[in-house]
Amino acid sequence: MELADLVSFMRRHRLAIEASVSAQTGPQAAVVGFAVSDAAEVFFDTLSSTRKCRNLRQDPRIALVVGWDEERTVQYEGVADEPRGAELTRLKELYFSVFPDGREREHWPGITYFRVRPCWARYSDFTGATASLSELCFALPRG
Repeated sequence: MELADLVSFMRRHRLAIEASVSAQTGPQAAVVGFAVSDAAEVFFDTLSSTRKCRNLRQDPRIALVVGWDEERTVQYEGVADEPRGAELTRLKELYFSVFPDGREREHWPGITYFRVRPCWARYSDFTGATASLSELCFALPRG
């Protein structure tokens, strides 16, 4: 699987299961609506009062699963950050193209945006007689 194939598959979906880690209670999961950039960055909004926001601010490692229907999935691991300035503007426009209602949420008190830069991804296809698995490894995100 090439990067373009990964991005294409992910763009066919709007929801992902994200998993983050609480220092107090361990793994926690939630559903997020997301957009994905050409570089396979995942971008989503949430409220600052959510567990995922608190968790990612303490430990930016995150895992996502996309596309659990039709026996095809992407498992995705990365590092989250809260972009600012021109990067935030760029990613918001991408997100709003997928979720136009995000423009309304942009004005909610406590709205927060996370970008996830990939470290590793696996595409799994269990539709044939033999499972097809493809992995991509990425350079570790910096700052």
